[in-house]
Amino acid sequence: MDYFLAGLIIFVAIFVQSVVGFGMALVSMPLLVRLFGLQVAMPLVALVGLVAEGGLLLHYREALSLKAVVRLAAASLVGIPVGLYAARLADERLVTVLLGVLVLGYVAYALLSPRLPEIKGQGWAYLFGLFGGLLSGAYNTGGPPVVIYGDLRRWEPGEFKSNLQGYFMFNSLMVAGFHALAGSYHPPFWGFFWVALPAAGLAMLAGFSLDRYINPAVFRRIVLALLVVLGIRLLLP
Repeated sequence: MDYFLAGLIIFVAIFVQSVVGFGMALVSMPLLVRLFGLQVAMPLVALVGLVAEGGLLLHYREALSLKAVVRLAAASLVGIPVGLYAARLADERLVTVLLGVLVLGYVAYALLSPRLPEIKGQGWAYLFGLFGGLLSGAYNTGGPPVVIYGDLRRWEPGEFKSNLQGYFMFNSLMVAGFHALAGSYHPPFWGFFWVALPAAGLAMLAGFSLDRYINPAVFRRIVLALLVVLGIRLLLP
């Protein structure tokens, strides 16, 4: 039953990301943490995310802006190990609550949709990439800062999806590598991974096939409603 639930969660999370361009970790981490704990959730999302984001990047590669991704990724190199180290030192309950606050904070931003000023300077990428790296290391959830950065840069929809996949893939590669060095890929982990991997593949196929038939605005509201429930659940003892 545990393996089925892990596969189902990964399927839903990758489907969301294949349609809207991000959201895998925001959807999967709250559920996986509550069911299996941080020690399974963090390396599983990192490794499955690495494979899935590679496939998504191939699909959306035409609009990729490599310069934008490189700047964001360079700053993540600093943030990721700091986030990983902080998460390992902190109490697991504290980490879980902070994840819930992060999820709800992103929902508030998405619902309010503030009209933030456009930024021109390329140097801002390093600041947002650093925060994305910190959150990637701590929770695998480096998306919110980079989503906000993309809004500030007024990325077009295609560029938005493509650049996010490039950034996520780099972060997942780094985080997965650090987990390998830390010995996080123990035998029980691989049972979850080999179930989650085909679920991720099926989710991408479903997302690519149904993308044209899904109303993005309606789907986004459904995802945000789900995130509200997940965020509140993380805050509860």
